[in-house]
Amino acid sequence: MTKRVLLGMLTPSSNTVLEPVTSAMLSGLPEVSAHFGRFTVKEISLRAAALDQFTDAPFLDAARLLADAKLNVIGWNGTSAGWLGFDADERLCSTVAAETGIPACTSMLALNEILETTGRKRFAIVSPYLDEIQERMVANYNAAGFEVVAERHLNDRGNFSFSEITEERIERMCAEVAEAKPDAIAIICTNMRGAPVAERVEKALGIPVYDTVSTVVWKALRMTGVDTRRVEGWGSLFRELHG
Repeated sequence: MTKRVLLGMLTPSSNTVLEPVTSAMLSGLPEVSAHFGRFTVKEISLRAAALDQFTDAPFLDAARLLADAKLNVIGWNGTSAGWLGFDADERLCSTVAAETGIPACTSMLALNEILETTGRKRFAIVSPYLDEIQERMVANYNAAGFEVVAERHLNDRGNFSFSEITEERIERMCAEVAEAKPDAIAIICTNMRGAPVAERVEKALGIPVYDTVSTVVWKALRMTGVDTRRVEGWGSLFRELHG
């Protein structure tokens, strides 16, 4: 039997996109499988109740259950560090690794690594989030030495509703931010269908598109030694940054 590669994904409870998209992305890699652990996320806002969804306890409860499956890596397939601050994900990775003995990664830290590695720090953001969330994300990126040159968002509290945004709407938002001629477009939300449109948006606009479901899969594969070039049809990320 070929040695298996087992990827764990911490998953918001109301998310219906990242699981099927992640599994589809990995379908050409027969030795790789993704396994999902849910915890409660129902609303994305700066209300205290919404922020409390992202404290350590629910993450660690889900991570401990995932660890029973003897995974190679555990990824946080979510974007909360965008508004909480990127240090939140750095602490989370350290805590999950210490608690489970399994290395960890996140969608947002992977996105930042990609932007840094490619030198595409002048970029645009597409998301479904509320004004207050988008403003916080843009501020966090600008403070971290990036330049957000354009953004589009839908002012939606979500989280389930994000999954009902059509691919056509996402493509239009990408076309709108492309007018600012960014070096890359980041689609930030793991319950929005950004990954399935990345390849065709890149072809239409000539701009790299980095979706946050794709970024965590990319990072998890790299951490486990899988050649990301084997992931075909999901955008230039997997071809350009591999190894």
